[in-house]
Amino acid sequence: MAGKEGIAMAKERALTYVRYRDHVLYHRSNPESQSPQIRETVGWLVYEGEEYITICWDRDADPPTLKGGDPKASGLVLLRGDILEMKRLV
Repeated sequence: MAGKEGIAMAKERALTYVRYRDHVLYHRSNPESQSPQIRETVGWLVYEGEEYITICWDRDADPPTLKGGDPKASGLVLLRGDILEMKRLV
């Protein structure tokens, strides 16, 4: 995950699978019965650092505008400690 390969992976915006622990919001239920959920996502790895990654799972298909970036992109910022599995798909 980390190191030179991880940094290159982020620069290439590689299609990536991530399995992670997610926080749970509960409302009017027994707090002792709650626990983190295991979730998974697939998307383009935009950033990979020591503390977290950013993965984009919806973005513009066209090149970015002159201003750069994609204000309509959607994805996740995941803490490294919550990532259970991460692998490059392409």
